[in-house]
Amino acid sequence: MADTTGTSPAANCLEKLKSYAKTPKGFILAAEIILSLIVLICYAASYYGGYSAVAIVQMVFAIVFFVIYMMELDKQFRVVHWVWSDFFRAVIGAALYIITSLICVIGGAGDGARIAGGVFGLIAGLLFAYDTYTTYLQLKSSRQETAASTDGRV
Repeated sequence: MADTTGTSPAANCLEKLKSYAKTPKGFILAAEIILSLIVLICYAASYYGGYSAVAIVQMVFAIVFFVIYMMELDKQFRVVHWVWSDFFRAVIGAALYIITSLICVIGGAGDGARIAGGVFGLIAGLLFAYDTYTTYLQLKSSRQETAASTDGRV
């Protein structure tokens, strides 16, 4: 008979997903993924689908960072400075979303899906900007901890 008391790897991954999504960073990344999906759907339904590239790229990067932080791979792979990488991802995402969304909202007369994508894109841009701010605070606090630590040498 099979032992049913052990936890399966899929259940363990699902528990990690649930617990990480409840953290502040996990909630922000999950919201970025959902908003990017909404923007992607709106842009895909519009007459000009070329703006969907920003939503696709930012959604993929948000999923990658969500998985990396959820599985705690950032603690295993120390070659990449994950906080700085996340900071640049959020800065670029905020800038691209705000620029493309303003273009879509201003020039989207007669295309309701493009205007809706632009409005959701502006919200996503603000969320990415907030993610940039929280990541900046994390970088600032880690820099102060590094500068404050001394080893006792004169």
